Amino acid sequence: MARGGGEWTTGVVSYKRITLLVCSFNILIALFVLRFLYASSLHFYPNNRNVVRYTAYEISKMEESIRIRRSKHPSELVRLVKKLKHDLATAESDIELSPNVKGKLVDEILERLKSLEEKSNVTVVREAVETWRSEKLKEAKELIQEQNGVNSTIIMEEAGMLVRALELEWDVLSEEIGFWLPAEVHNEEHDDKPEGEEEPEEVLAGRPVPAVCNVELHTDYGGGAVRWGLTHHKESAADCCQACLDQAKRAKPGEMRCNIWVYCPSEFGCFSPDIYEHKHQECWLKYAEKPRRSFKDRYSETYRNNHPKAPTIVPWVSGVITASM
Repeated sequence: MARGGGEWTTGVVSYKRITLLVCSFNILIALFVLRFLYASSLHFYPNNRNVVRYTAYEISKMEESIRIRRSKHPSELVRLVKKLKHDLATAESDIELSPNVKGKLVDEILERLKSLEEKSNVTVVREAVETWRSEKLKEAKELIQEQNGVNSTIIMEEAGMLVRALELEWDVLSEEIGFWLPAEVHNEEHDDKPEGEEEPEEVLAGRPVPAVCNVELHTDYGGGAVRWGLTHHKESAADCCQACLDQAKRAKPGEMRCNIWVYCPSEFGCFSPDIYEHKHQECWLKYAEKPRRSFKDRYSETYRNNHPKAPTIVPWVSGVITASM
């Protein structure tokens, strides 16, 4: 190693040159880092000069688009809908009667129903309620006109609401006070048979019924039960009659002797106003000192109104055994 002219050398490259190279490299690295930080700052804080600028023509077109969109907005329809909602809410609040008035209406309806007969059918009950409603409506209207408000049981300020409830909203009011009636039953018969044509003779399934059985179609007899049909089934009406004859022959002194048989020939079962479900081929053995028919041919309209499940035609087949047997 030699020193000459104030410059240290080692081989070909001097220390001064090495120092300059290292400093230059550090300066380049610093510049690169500064550029990266500057670019990052532009990402988070963009320059206002990068914002898109629109021309006056483009701005006018956008303003025109906004005006068209606002003109198409159904503001009048929205206003009408809001008004309708307000009117409906007001009307609903107007119909709301006080519990005191509703209680009086219930008491009056019950008093009117108590005056009816115990076995009144649905039609009679409905007519009684409609008569009461008409009278109450007339009373409320007279109260509004201040003609007969002295002896009225209706509160004056609620008379208008009551008129509307009785006249227009009776279904809603009756539901609110807990009043309900079953639907009215209308039994209509349709006879599409040509004029002059005779009814075809009905044939019972199974072997012919003997004359001693005195078979009667669509007939139901009453009497004391010798054998319950719920657990006593026979293949045919003739077999049911034969069971009655056999029981009468076997009966001991003091026991009831069968003289009435009642049979269900329908595959769909037979109607009876009791709590039981009467099925196909039930055979009832009965006794009565003086046999009497309970039903013959058809159930009456009054009976069907009281028993909505009753069919038009009596489904049972019955007979009274000849006394000599």
